[in-house]
Amino acid sequence: QVALLDIDICGPSIPKMMGLEGEQVHQSGSGWSPVYVEENLGVMSVGFLLSSPDDAVIWRGPKKNGLIKQFLRDVDWGEIDYLIVDTPPGTSDEHLSVVQYLSATHIDGAVIITTPQEVSLQDVRKEINFCHKVKLPIIGVVENMSGFICPKCKNESQIFPPTTGGAEKMCQNLNVSLLGKVPLDPQIGKSCDKGQSFLSEAPESPATLSYRSIIQRIQEYCDQRHFQEEKII
Repeated sequence: QVALLDIDICGPSIPKMMGLEGEQVHQSGSGWSPVYVEENLGVMSVGFLLSSPDDAVIWRGPKKNGLIKQFLRDVDWGEIDYLIVDTPPGTSDEHLSVVQYLSATHIDGAVIITTPQEVSLQDVRKEINFCHKVKLPIIGVVENMSGFICPKCKNESQIFPPTTGGAEKMCQNLNVSLLGKVPLDPQIGKSCDKGQSFLSEAPESPATLSYRSIIQRIQEYCDQRHFQEEKII
């Protein structure tokens, strides 16, 4: 049972990627009801509250923080095994708010996404530093858009050259786990635009195999963390 909470207030893309554009949030006696993709996958996003996908959300910090608190407090998720929180890039109000509001729940950790080039790694080092400062465990780093394998000739090209060693070198330097590398695949973008599952659309793609490996590593991390907490209790 998985809950997906989109707290990218100014750029909510989860509804489109999940095939849920046009859906609306419904109120029940127990709070807001999430929108379900499958029986075991519920989604909540500010995108469901907008009259049009093109509407701009022009809010200052306090209003953003209030909505995030409302999503965490008032959404009736039911019994869930995982709460996945999708944040915008950077280290801003949204990140501080969700870490603060969930501090009592012992968050398993953050999965940090980067691309191979130094311009991206510069920002990601700041995000890793942010996690250390707010005592948020880091599950690991995923390198996205990590090379492109030509579907015809099968040769690999570095569209975003890792001039400083990419995520792998950064993880070694900062003593953080590298969860995996996801290669560029045009089908990923098409699946997101259509709101379809890339894993179902392209089950044999190298990117799908990479995704599955990353998911397994995250699950193993969470299981190990919960096992250790139970031992302490």
